[in-house]
Amino acid sequence: MNEDQARFLPVAEPDLGTLEEQYLLDAFHSGWISSIGAYIGRFEQAFSNFCGVEYGIAVSNGTVAIHLALLSGGVKPGDEVIVPTLTFVATASAVKYIGAEPVFVESEPEIGTMNPIAVEKAITSRTKAVIPVHLYGHPADMDPIVEIARQHGLFVIEDAAEAHGAKYKGKMVGSIGHCATFSFYGNKILTTGEGGMVVTNDKTLTDRIRFLKDHAMDPNRRYWHPEVGFNYRMTNLQAAIGCAQVARFDDLILRRKRILELYRKAFSDKLEILINPSRTWATPVPWFVCALLPKGTTHVQRDSLMERLKEKGIDSRPYFYPLCNMPPYTYCRKVGIKENGLPVAEDLSVRGMILPSVTWLSHEPATRIAPLFQDI
Repeated sequence: MNEDQARFLPVAEPDLGTLEEQYLLDAFHSGWISSIGAYIGRFEQAFSNFCGVEYGIAVSNGTVAIHLALLSGGVKPGDEVIVPTLTFVATASAVKYIGAEPVFVESEPEIGTMNPIAVEKAITSRTKAVIPVHLYGHPADMDPIVEIARQHGLFVIEDAAEAHGAKYKGKMVGSIGHCATFSFYGNKILTTGEGGMVVTNDKTLTDRIRFLKDHAMDPNRRYWHPEVGFNYRMTNLQAAIGCAQVARFDDLILRRKRILELYRKAFSDKLEILINPSRTWATPVPWFVCALLPKGTTHVQRDSLMERLKEKGIDSRPYFYPLCNMPPYTYCRKVGIKENGLPVAEDLSVRGMILPSVTWLSHEPATRIAPLFQDI
């Protein structure tokens, strides 16, 4: 048994090296370990440059990034915000923080991102914003979504938490909507442990987010707070790690792509199982290795397969559950293509699996994993 076979295979682990250690210790020894320090501005500039936009505002996590973006975009209690039903719960949670209502829309086949036709059908007089999510590293189909939003005067927030470095028709995700939000949680392509960022080309929006994230303190009158604000700041220690991660992005993404290709090779004879399906207009990034099981697979079969993997020391995860089925959101409107619910999202949620994507693997992980799929 080789080293990889003897070691438990987690779905994800942060890839941290000597540069992260160097920057982190430099921030530590500077004494600036809270939300003031040189690395905050460096990280904001480096990441906004990475996304091809002018401004970046570092915050404490990806969820509060969405919250601040919605607030700064003028979304108010009672407004409606269109979100995909197949996404992590944070997208909808941030809408609820404001007192607005999420409206859940159907997914695109295979890739799972929000369906633009459903977006247009979901719009009412109460709709104020739309949040396309670049799901599992694959961009949403932004051109029709942005055009629909333009026609109806809607604010567009790209939720790019899972898609650092992905491109849509050659454009970096994060540079297409009015603003975009990112997460740097420990399992993300770029990580600061926790942490997030809002990026935008809008100076007014930038100033508003900076104001709100730091207790709404008047920038010209210290300890004067004309509004209720939030403590949503990133620490200098986190930003130091982020600077190193951005500098190492090419290497980090190359390692993930190598793992993805190993899986594709191992699953090449299982044509009914799709590994990270994509569209021709997208340049996705492999946040995770995603396996879409054959049509007709039940959640019982999928969960049984996950148990077999666990018995062999291999971690896995299911796809996200449709948010419209969760207790806090069952009353919310949901909009599909036809009048029969959201069958695409339901189907993908049942058939989708996340497989180990750790970058330290030096041998082909799929040689242990692919044979376990033979009964699917």
